[in-house]
Amino acid sequence: EETLEKTKGEVLEVLKASVRPEFLNRIDEIIMFHPLTTDNIRDILKMQMEGVKEKVADMGIELQFTEYAIKYLTQKGYDPAYGARPVKRILQRELVNELAKALLKGSINKAKPVIVDNFEDNLVFRN
Repeated sequence: EETLEKTKGEVLEVLKASVRPEFLNRIDEIIMFHPLTTDNIRDILKMQMEGVKEKVADMGIELQFTEYAIKYLTQKGYDPAYGARPVKRILQRELVNELAKALLKGSINKAKPVIVDNFEDNLVFRN
């Protein structure tokens, strides 16, 4: 709490030094947020993964995630400076795009559950 108040004061000083007083007077309040933890990112990631699971389930594909895959995506999606913003991009790039490529290549059978795992810092799909 003390750190947030100190940071808030520093932000206000930077604003005073760099923003015109007319604009600064229009700012009613500065709200400081606690940075997200890796546990927070993991929870957000799991919610987003459920959305992906539902979308592919509509195509007749069942996804199952190993703990290694979840841990890998959590680490890739964690950025204290940007909060949860990278999570969606990571899921799109690492999961959705790669799953689509694997399906198009025919390297996985969509009639069987698809297990999403981590191997050598990459997501892999197997069934």
